[in-house]
Amino acid sequence: MKPATVSGFSPKKPRAKRVDREGSEQATLMTEIKLRYPEVYANLHHTPNGGHRSWAEAKRLKAQGTKPGIPDLQLTLARGGYFGLFIEFKAIVEPAPVSPEQYACIERLAREGYLAVVCYGHFDAMECLRAYMALPKTEVVQ
Repeated sequence: MKPATVSGFSPKKPRAKRVDREGSEQATLMTEIKLRYPEVYANLHHTPNGGHRSWAEAKRLKAQGTKPGIPDLQLTLARGGYFGLFIEFKAIVEPAPVSPEQYACIERLAREGYLAVVCYGHFDAMECLRAYMALPKTEVVQ
């Protein structure tokens, strides 16, 4: 039996609240970095390219330079002959696939002298950051 309708419209089914697993795992990573490695924290930032936005907000951000594929985290410390580190962060639980735009951006960054990687979860990203920071500082010769 169908539910009763008013004017031919049936009630909408309630949607389950969206869970941002990637965002919460990345926030955990940033909290640990802030506590353990203040120098890294001061030079590490997130570019909020993804997420759900209104059409108008998406248009405004695109006009300001938001581009698909840019990795989530950028570390502006040069180590091991690289100019910096870019991390495309994926949740360990229900990870989103790496998009073609993300792969293309990672390849472009690598060609320009950056280390660009995909990390799955907070522990993977922390190990990547530790390994990167253990490399010798990149020296700029002028």
